[in-house]
Amino acid sequence: MKLVLIVEDEYGNSEVLQLLLEAEGYRVVAASNGKAALELLQGEIPALILSDFMMPVMNGAELGEAVRQNEALRHIPFVFMSATSEDVVQRSFRNYDAFLIKPFNLDAMLSLVERLIAEGRPADTGGEKAGESMRQLLKGFRVPPGA
Repeated sequence: MKLVLIVEDEYGNSEVLQLLLEAEGYRVVAASNGKAALELLQGEIPALILSDFMMPVMNGAELGEAVRQNEALRHIPFVFMSATSEDVVQRSFRNYDAFLIKPFNLDAMLSLVERLIAEGRPADTGGEKAGESMRQLLKGFRVPPGA
């Protein structure tokens, strides 16, 4: 059973994601901020990290940077979810694998999680977000704000 780490400070969002992923057969652990997530990562290494961007204590960009700097963790696909635009996120951290703008379609999120876990991180990230193939994949996952 693959482990997914959810990092989300909104309890309701975290709970919905956890229940949904568990119903799909994933084992899930959750943290309410980046610092708590790093503590969880000392015990187990997940197959994927699904992280909010704006959180107290340690935000998603700081968590992403810590994950990418750690040799034992840098291979983990990292997905941001945020109501903030992707442009804002990229000013702080670019080395993530996918971006979901809130609110997002839950079926699309599940498909993305399944695909990233199956395929892993693109080999050529080179310190940048995944290339054009990942952008093409994500076209169907974006939901415009207010939609």
